[in-house]
Amino acid sequence: MIRLFLAGLFALTLSLPARALDIEQVTSPGGLHAWLVEAHDIPFTALRISFKGGASLDAPNKRGEINLMTATLEEGAGDMSAQDFAAAEESLAAKFGFDVGDDTLTISAQMLTENRDQAVDLLRQALINPRFDQSAVDRVRGQVQAIIASNAQDPNAIASKTFAHEAFGDHPYGSSINGTAESVAALTREDMFDAKARVMAKDRMVVSAVGDITADQLGPLLDKLLGDLPAKGADMPAKAKLKLSGGTTVVDFDTPQSVVMFGQAGIGMEDPDFFAAFVLNQILGAGGFSSRLMDEVREKRGLTYGIYTYLIDQDLAKTWQGSFASANDKTAEAIKVVKDQWAKAADGKVSDKELADAKTYLTGAYPLRFDGNSQIASILAGMQLSDMPVDYINTRNAKIEAVTKDDIARVAKRLLKAEDLRFVVVGRPTGLK
Repeated sequence: MIRLFLAGLFALTLSLPARALDIEQVTSPGGLHAWLVEAHDIPFTALRISFKGGASLDAPNKRGEINLMTATLEEGAGDMSAQDFAAAEESLAAKFGFDVGDDTLTISAQMLTENRDQAVDLLRQALINPRFDQSAVDRVRGQVQAIIASNAQDPNAIASKTFAHEAFGDHPYGSSINGTAESVAALTREDMFDAKARVMAKDRMVVSAVGDITADQLGPLLDKLLGDLPAKGADMPAKAKLKLSGGTTVVDFDTPQSVVMFGQAGIGMEDPDFFAAFVLNQILGAGGFSSRLMDEVREKRGLTYGIYTYLIDQDLAKTWQGSFASANDKTAEAIKVVKDQWAKAADGKVSDKELADAKTYLTGAYPLRFDGNSQIASILAGMQLSDMPVDYINTRNAKIEAVTKDDIARVAKRLLKAEDLRFVVVGRPTGLK
């Protein structure tokens, strides 16, 4: 019954309308920092704990260890087996999540106010006292190996892997966080403890809390939950040197349509031109059926069902990427159209309607992201990870509205380089070497 109630509660929080956010910066008695948004309308709190570095902090020659460790964190803790831990989580109507990417390891927690203390105690065991039983490590290792084997037969995964390697080479960004079949097979139980110490440390941690909790309550909770983590983790990786150059790489794969990824150097949010590039990207390829690439590649020529571009602002590299799929006999033409449109966009000329439509979408869609406590907690953590000011939510749309046609022209000429676009094609396209 309590689980059904919780499911209904989660659904309710997701249906809450966007509201003005009063973000409070909290410092615990032990010196831990967090951003808090109080919302006492529902007896429910969402926490988000993120550690910078993520899977990029894998030890040398141990690719995949942080991913494997993260997936094994809740497989038993303290004196509880994996089954006992799962049963305790369910009995408290709590929900924990453990995830890792190239830049960040994230723990999410959702809990009812009446069970908050017990839920924090349980989560603390996973963060401070994980068991990493050999049986659990081996079981999760098997799941990761299955994903690796599946990805080896997935053209989208092959394209992503090939593009990453061509872009970043031997840098951690150049390989999958899953590791390889060989690297994962060689990982030991002791590697799990080492991986945890490398990434889950207080010197690279950000925390956000949203819901039925006050600053006075949050401070002691932080110290109880996180105070015993190590003070410092492994050194952060070096910046990734982008190795992309113009041209096309074809990976032979027996499929009736080719998967294509393409990209060049991009721009980060710290750059004064970022919002101009953000609006330009919406016009060029992120705007769905209103974007230039969708109009030229799909609507006018029928070369694909969909094509999209995206600015990827990673901690250690910035890229401007895109992707589409096309029939093998149409892929070469689609690539030519993309190059032509990329070159055309580099002149920086956009119409009044294109600029207005892009701004309307980007500003109008933003409030829809704030659709529940957990989502807001995720946004607050992301802001901290990106070193955004606490008032960013209130100023973000004004920055978009301030973008002018002159700004678009400047950033287009500065960034868009059709001759630097690298295309990775997985399939058997005709007319491409």
